[in-house]
Amino acid sequence: MKPAGARQPCPPRATASTPAQFQQAFVQALFDPGDPAGALAAQPGFAVYRNTVLGGCVDALQANYPVVAALVGRDWFRAAATDYARRRPPTDARLMVYGDDFGAFLAGLDRAADLPYLPAVARLERLWREAHLAADAPVLDARRLQTLAPDALHRVRLTPHPAARWQWFDDAPARSLWQAHQDADEARRTATLAALDWRAEGVLVTRPHASVRVAPAGRPACAFLAACAAGASLPDALAAAMAETDAEAFDPANLLGALLDAGALRGLDPV
Repeated sequence: MKPAGARQPCPPRATASTPAQFQQAFVQALFDPGDPAGALAAQPGFAVYRNTVLGGCVDALQANYPVVAALVGRDWFRAAATDYARRRPPTDARLMVYGDDFGAFLAGLDRAADLPYLPAVARLERLWREAHLAADAPVLDARRLQTLAPDALHRVRLTPHPAARWQWFDDAPARSLWQAHQDADEARRTATLAALDWRAEGVLVTRPHASVRVAPAGRPACAFLAACAAGASLPDALAAAMAETDAEAFDPANLLGALLDAGALRGLDPV
């Protein structure tokens, strides 16, 4: 029995939401209209704010994937981009990097099933964006290779430039589709697309100086750069490239020369 005048214990109080919990609920309410957001969604003007934020995400995707938008039209693109934004809100304040997996999203989108080239073009546009935003670095000077003794070439590895990106597209002429849409003349662009040779092709995206370059790349070049990025020695990287073509027709000097001219290589390191 408590003595008279003793202070009675207060009943437990409900724990208030932490700032992190509030922010999470706020973001969920913004991007999921079906979420029971309670007081948040009931606030005056919340729907307007939600539409403004979502519209900003869609605008960013349209800016980051202009060729995809041109291929499907504004309404189709913005509907797909809205669906993407609701499922994958931005995690970085820099909207220029938003949509890193937009190509994979399009590949799984039912309404894009009859547009099999669309994910490939989106992946190429992402490579362009990554090259544009990559770190600066000097390109490898061909004279460094030329001064090496023949036996020393077996003990070095080449490093891709940080802005270099490459990919082989089995399912679509992604580079040709992208290139055709760089022509501002609608008549020429339409004629180019009509005459397009529908076949697999590769792409090499580089930024050796101030501007991004998009060039064709064969399977050997893609295999060589992938091997270099994995840390392979120069002979092993060349062997990986040769495995992707006719061994008798393979010319390692031409391959290296083309990559050096494109600015796709940065370093020359010992194995």
